[in-house]
Amino acid sequence: MKLHPDPRSTDNIVTAYGSDFIAVGGRVLTRSLLLLPDRLDAQWGPEAYADLAIEHLARLAAFSCDVVLLGTGRRQRFPAPALLRPLIEAGRGFEIMDTAAACRTYNILVGEGRLPLAALILEKDAA
Repeated sequence: MKLHPDPRSTDNIVTAYGSDFIAVGGRVLTRSLLLLPDRLDAQWGPEAYADLAIEHLARLAAFSCDVVLLGTGRRQRFPAPALLRPLIEAGRGFEIMDTAAACRTYNILVGEGRLPLAALILEKDAA
């Protein structure tokens, strides 16, 4: 799906996404990433949802943000409570959704002037 950015904005926004890519400001990324309005970490995260570890979520807890959006790949899956403990202990609000929904929600929140952190898992097709 192609999304149309607000040309007045200088924030990082998702401009397109598919099952195996996310474009941020036109830059196409093909692995899991961490996205804030003023920061992009194209090296964050697991190669697949099954690889999600407490270390990935502990890193998210260190950021100051309004809400953490965890995109769990092609479908919504809920991590075990033990994995979410770093976010809970840091008092971070979080939402868990599939990655496509997380991309859309992230853009809406940025457009509202909020400060979301999107942790987006991209999964490679099985060979």
